[in-house]
Amino acid sequence: MKHIFTLFKNIDRWLVAIVLCFLVISIIMISSTAYAGTFVLTRKIIVQLIAYVLGFGILSVILLMDYKMFENMEKVIYVGSLLFLLTVYTPLGDNQYGAQGWLKIGPLNLQPAELVKVAFILVFANYLCRHMEELHTFKALVKCGLYLAPFVLLVLKQNDLGNALVFCVIAAVMIFMAGVNGKLYGGCIAAVLAMMPVAYKLMATHQKQRIDAFLNPNDLNLPGNYHVWMSKVAIGSGGLFGKGLFKGTQKELKFLPVQESDFIFAVIVEELGFLGGGIVISLYGAFLYRILNIARNAKDYYGGLIAIGIFAMFLFQIFENIGMTMGVMPVTGITLPFISYGGSSILTNMIALGLVLNVGMRSKLINF
Repeated sequence: MKHIFTLFKNIDRWLVAIVLCFLVISIIMISSTAYAGTFVLTRKIIVQLIAYVLGFGILSVILLMDYKMFENMEKVIYVGSLLFLLTVYTPLGDNQYGAQGWLKIGPLNLQPAELVKVAFILVFANYLCRHMEELHTFKALVKCGLYLAPFVLLVLKQNDLGNALVFCVIAAVMIFMAGVNGKLYGGCIAAVLAMMPVAYKLMATHQKQRIDAFLNPNDLNLPGNYHVWMSKVAIGSGGLFGKGLFKGTQKELKFLPVQESDFIFAVIVEELGFLGGGIVISLYGAFLYRILNIARNAKDYYGGLIAIGIFAMFLFQIFENIGMTMGVMPVTGITLPFISYGGSSILTNMIALGLVLNVGMRSKLINF
């Protein structure tokens, strides 16, 4: 018991404090999207609060474990994660936002791909540790791709391009940080980019439309461009200090789609201005820096790679979500971590945070 208390003294309090700030921002901004002259305690606010409470409960349990225990569970987690992704094709499966990627359990909606991202980080970190000496060969990189492929293919099958990209980015960053041969890695990245036209032809129709819309942002006849345009109008109209909390007109007139989730950053900037948006981005910057610091000081490569994978997951999702509201990234439906509405997203983020804090609490010093 004394050992546990000693470990808890090592917890990164700044990370926890930043997430509490995100909690406050999330509840206020989701409330704003439902505001109609008076505050309304909507189902979405209640779900978000419950998700955070459950998330902190799960986080506390994770902190009591030693992350090293997951090293011996690679096969179980790997197979279990793939089976979990397949549950969307059972009678509990549900199609939402054009993606067959949800489970509907009574009043609850759960997105398996969200939770599996963290599971993938755990197993891929162990895989890379076992094959670290081989990463200078092309064959080893091909094996890494084959290890990743089932996750990406199953998520793509669900018409969830956004989360499929997250898996790819996580894997790419973790491989790079594991010490892959630089020239070989660069060549593989170049080959992947060269294959993009082929990948485009294999995409679903709605996915192609999103890419077309991104490449032709001024054509408002293309699906999605009108909403992105309205998002940019909302962000631009916020000015330096914003229109005031609960006073956003683009939000109020429902020009912004999925404003409590995908486009919540546009709501923040319209109402709180460049200053409010800048504060949110600064909080994310500090959040990512703390995670990177934990990865750098991890006591072993396994813990360091777990933290790096979670860092990559958060970095890409933050960049993609904010970027798509500004029209500099294609619309993919990726949520803004800790702020966007979504129970599955919040639980995933809290589990990931718990693992990072776990690595940090037990860290000594080992540099990548």
